[in-house]
Amino acid sequence: MPKNTPTTSPTPSPTPTLTRVRTAYARIEAANRPEIWIDLRPQPEVEAEAQTIDARLATGTPLPLAGRLFAAKGNIDVQGLPTTAGCPAYAYTPEADAPVVARLREAGAIVLGTTNLDQFATGLVGTRSPHGAVRNAIDPSRISGGSSSGSAVAVALGIVDFALGTDTAGSGRVPAAFNGIVGLKPTRGLVPTTGVVPACASIDCVTVFARTLPEAEQALAHMTSPPDRPLPPLPQRAPGPWRVAVPPREQLGELDEGWAEAYETAVTRLVAAGADVRPLDLTPFTEAAAMLYQGAFVAERYTAVGAFVDKALADGVTGLDPTVAGIITRARDIPAHQLFADQDRLAELRARALTELADADALLLPTAPGHPTLAEVAADPLGANARLGRFTNSTNLFDLAAVAVPAGGVNGLPFGVMLIGPAFTDDRLTRVAALLRPEARLAVVGAHLSGQPLNPQLLSLGARLERTTTTAPVYRLHALPTTPPKPGLVHVGEGGAPIEAEIWRLPAEGLGRLLTVLPRPMTLGTVELSDGTRSAGFLCEPSALDNAPDITEYGGWRSYLAR
Repeated sequence: MPKNTPTTSPTPSPTPTLTRVRTAYARIEAANRPEIWIDLRPQPEVEAEAQTIDARLATGTPLPLAGRLFAAKGNIDVQGLPTTAGCPAYAYTPEADAPVVARLREAGAIVLGTTNLDQFATGLVGTRSPHGAVRNAIDPSRISGGSSSGSAVAVALGIVDFALGTDTAGSGRVPAAFNGIVGLKPTRGLVPTTGVVPACASIDCVTVFARTLPEAEQALAHMTSPPDRPLPPLPQRAPGPWRVAVPPREQLGELDEGWAEAYETAVTRLVAAGADVRPLDLTPFTEAAAMLYQGAFVAERYTAVGAFVDKALADGVTGLDPTVAGIITRARDIPAHQLFADQDRLAELRARALTELADADALLLPTAPGHPTLAEVAADPLGANARLGRFTNSTNLFDLAAVAVPAGGVNGLPFGVMLIGPAFTDDRLTRVAALLRPEARLAVVGAHLSGQPLNPQLLSLGARLERTTTTAPVYRLHALPTTPPKPGLVHVGEGGAPIEAEIWRLPAEGLGRLLTVLPRPMTLGTVELSDGTRSAGFLCEPSALDNAPDITEYGGWRSYLAR
């Protein structure tokens, strides 16, 4: 269990950020997933910070991330909490937040705690931790993916708005794919790694998880620094549609059942969105991926924490994961000549890979080749982990940028893809990734209308207004006694009237995000429109209407407010 468990505390009347904090701690308790966290901040402390933020907002202080909650992977320094990297015996108390944490807090975001991970960020499975295996957010019998396991699941369960992870071999992308969320892996050096326990310091990246691309991009914008190296000449892009490289099916290797078809569907979606798909030889990418653990580069993991692991093993310290300890200690004896040979081989493969990418804006790949169960990983921890890195391992070795996004589902589980491109093409990748987002329509009739108090909630999810219309004449509208004021739309059939409505288009995952924060008595259902079509929309539980005046005669919420 986390050292600080959720507790309640009496406070003055709730402010918006305070309400969000209380909701988060209630969700932590309801989720009953103690393996997500290593340490949680005490709830009264976080509530006090929330009130301070709302007070600063009231004085006009610009805090662009006010009201946003986040979590940090347990190898990232958070002041006031121990940094353990998933190993209690390694713990130290940081004197300050890591720069990435500090920047987010300066923008008004609140950190709830540190999350579980594959120990020393060594693994893609999320099971190599003395704090327990982090179970998948959708199917608890399957792995969450690692090493940034707790961060990804905290986002997927709606506990936090975004979370920090790290990515050396795919740890900021594989968990995103397995839990149906977004994972941004920026170009190396754009986000500082100061205050982060290294896995392989030369290629580590701090990453961000969120439920939608706009949320992830907003958080990342507050984390970045000026490039720590001269900008290389970016590939010159000729005018025209986005050019996306796709390898031949046989080069993807063995995939889980249904995954090849899901990948082809993603390719088709890009083509339908106007992208120009072209072939690519994936061989240099997969050959380099195999080198990350099978070659000499793993020796850098020994440089990071090897001395500690050796001493801990000699002293009989408990809490070391045997698989992680084995990987790190074996790396101690890799000869120097192998490293130089591998560096030469990597340079050759990188040159080939960049040549393959030269006439494309991005490479589209499945994020992982499959999604194993906890039992399958326990039966073959090294083999299962090695398979998961087939498409992700080479990205940082080649100094590339990447973004992982949801791309539908297979057999009730999320399926994800990633887009990979040259260093410093991060913005380009997210623009291409936006073409892959399945979209949904949402009918709104009240506080989410344009110009109304909750409309920014839609805009933050990347929603855009499609049209203004009315419902079919089968609804009544009531004024609910809520804060902020909002109406309740109820289906009555005969005796109803048309009600003004706006139709918004938003990413399908954004609709799921809204559902996780929808307060009673509001529900999400199907709304019939005047043209005979149907759309998802906000409705109201009939039991909430006893003290809610009927305002149907005004024809809509805005007309009622202007009365």
